[in-house]
Amino acid sequence: MSFSTQVMVRGYELDTQGHLNQAVYLQYGEHARWGLLRAAGVAQEKLIADGIGPVVLETTIKYRRELRGGDEVTIDCAFEWSGGKTFRIRQEIRKLDDTVAAEISVIGGILDLTARKLVADPGARLRALAERPELLGLRTSEPRSSGPRGTATAQQRGKTNPTMK
Repeated sequence: MSFSTQVMVRGYELDTQGHLNQAVYLQYGEHARWGLLRAAGVAQEKLIADGIGPVVLETTIKYRRELRGGDEVTIDCAFEWSGGKTFRIRQEIRKLDDTVAAEISVIGGILDLTARKLVADPGARLRALAERPELLGLRTSEPRSSGPRGTATAQQRGKTNPTMK
């Protein structure tokens, strides 16, 4: 995972069973995603000035172990890019002893705030704004080499799935 942030479970976030309310996991995930964007140098102000904003299209949460008041957790985030208009963000919420409390998978996109449609290449838009695009699983710049006789390589044409390491 490329980015981590810490949170302490607060008493007012607990449900009647005495553990973290299921809806709060969504808030923890969002908190960590915005932290990752800020760490990469993509603050909300930059996004708004560029006329774009991140949107969540789908979220899946797998609850593994309960969290209780006072538990300290680490939330890991990593972007996965596969071309197209969407991307995936994988997140883990872990206790201090490394027990995985929850796994979150988000499918997202970047919305053009004027056209109200997803942008065609969200990675390129975020890369252009980011001071540290590698935190977002993006290369610092597009490869400049091309295939034989100046043709673009498969990856430059978006025909392969780059992996994040």
